[in-house]
Amino acid sequence: MTGKNARHNAFLRLVSGNAAAFGSESRYALHANKEVVIGRDPSCQVVLDAMIYRMVSRRHAAVRPLSASPDNQFTWVICDLNSANGTYLNGQRFYGCQELQPGDRISLGSDGPQFIFEYDLISQPTMMTKQVTPLPSAANYQNHTQIKQPDSVSFTQLFPIISTGKDLTSKAYLVPGVLTVVFVVLMFATVGRPQANQVIVATYIAFVVYYFVYQLCGKQKPWWVLICTALTTALILLSPILDLFIFVFRVVLPGNLPSPQDSTTFTELLIRMFFGAGLMEELLKALPVLGAYFVGINLPSPWRDRIGVWEPLDGILLGTASALGFTLLETLGQYVPDITQNVSQQVGIGAAGQLAGLQLLIPRILGSVAGHMAYSGYLGYFIGLAVLKPSKSWQILSIGYLSASALHALWNATGSINALLLVIVGVLSYAVLMAAILKARALSPNRSQNFATRFLGPK
Repeated sequence: MTGKNARHNAFLRLVSGNAAAFGSESRYALHANKEVVIGRDPSCQVVLDAMIYRMVSRRHAAVRPLSASPDNQFTWVICDLNSANGTYLNGQRFYGCQELQPGDRISLGSDGPQFIFEYDLISQPTMMTKQVTPLPSAANYQNHTQIKQPDSVSFTQLFPIISTGKDLTSKAYLVPGVLTVVFVVLMFATVGRPQANQVIVATYIAFVVYYFVYQLCGKQKPWWVLICTALTTALILLSPILDLFIFVFRVVLPGNLPSPQDSTTFTELLIRMFFGAGLMEELLKALPVLGAYFVGINLPSPWRDRIGVWEPLDGILLGTASALGFTLLETLGQYVPDITQNVSQQVGIGAAGQLAGLQLLIPRILGSVAGHMAYSGYLGYFIGLAVLKPSKSWQILSIGYLSASALHALWNATGSINALLLVIVGVLSYAVLMAAILKARALSPNRSQNFATRFLGPK
């Protein structure tokens, strides 16, 4: 029965957010004679948890009733209360007020909690009809609520860090920004001390390059684990293990590297680089990755997941971290001191040697994403793949080890021939690493938790 013996019960139903996800009470009744304010303030009629819904303003939006239309049907409007992150109706942001229709979806902020407006018709006796305070009609209300940008300014708009502070670490790259400021201060502090300044510059560039790869991988791995991996590789280079590797690959095997005065064919150079640089250095850089795997399988959860290698993404993250440790020590401990000393002796000016050292340092560290990081990350992919598919582990590891070593040898061999060929090999190495990352994301057992997949879309 409709007409004067009927009334509407209207509701807002929470359909996204923590309350909806955990099945708690999520249906809020609307009143026919007063507005319902939604926000984080305890005085609101619909109060949202301030710790969970930081994107919601203290008084974000209000649902207001309008007087009954000629057919005795109430209508409601949703009004934005000058919120910091806006109110959206069916995916479109609006300003002022909008009339609601059954099934309309209300979002508080572009990625905040969502409500659906709904109502049902309930019959009641005429004698129970109760006088209520007159409300503005729908037609008059619409005439006074044009969609326009409000002129008033909220407190959180004047001080945005108050409402968005929690999102800075996850959405605004706060940590890289803080580290950049720290490194800049350290660079200023080491002006006049070239060795210390070179270490600071190299470390910062290495951090930037690695952060790029880390974001592409999209898997959370504790930073202390990654730093320990890089340090372990550096310690191996300083230990007798390096002498053993040199003896095996460059004395026993045909990996003796030629001196600049030696005349060798490209084929001979490629073979020497394959054994003396590719096989030797890739195995050396893989030792910390393999060590993390063996340590992880003997640890209880959750430590085994944080430290160990359980999928290709783990192998890539640890492999590229190991490569950075290798590159930093090799560059700062060998190449930069050598060129600094040679140029200083030739020119007779120490500053010229220091400048030459800095000019070599920057491209070596920055280019590691297409060099040592590419080879070691690619081999790390195969190490993780072998863990996922243990029945084919030796076949997988053999292909990964040989292909990563071949890329490494090709880079070293073409470096003395032609700059264009070097560019081609570098681009190929970078493409190989990126392809491995994309495939590792697709193979990941935890793909739903991958932040790169979630932000950049499925691959």
